[in-house]
Amino acid sequence: MAKVVMYCTAVCPYCVRAEMLLKRKGVNEIEKIRVDLQPEQRDAMTEKTGRRTVPQIYINDRHVGGYDDLVELDSEGELSALLAQ
Repeated sequence: MAKVVMYCTAVCPYCVRAEMLLKRKGVNEIEKIRVDLQPEQRDAMTEKTGRRTVPQIYINDRHVGGYDDLVELDSEGELSALLAQ
């Protein structure tokens, strides 16, 4: 299974939805980086992704974007293949 890293906060509904979608796709482990608990991680996330919003999701070191991007990958049939790598 793919390595999934998600920058998130505790109160972000899109973070929860992204996690639910990934779990439905069979992802058992998501490394969560809580930018609300570690503000310096938000700076790192912004520098890496060019975005300030959460979630920001990486699958196998590939930045796939946020929740909307994840849903789009799924609707195009690409998410399952990416997770299978």
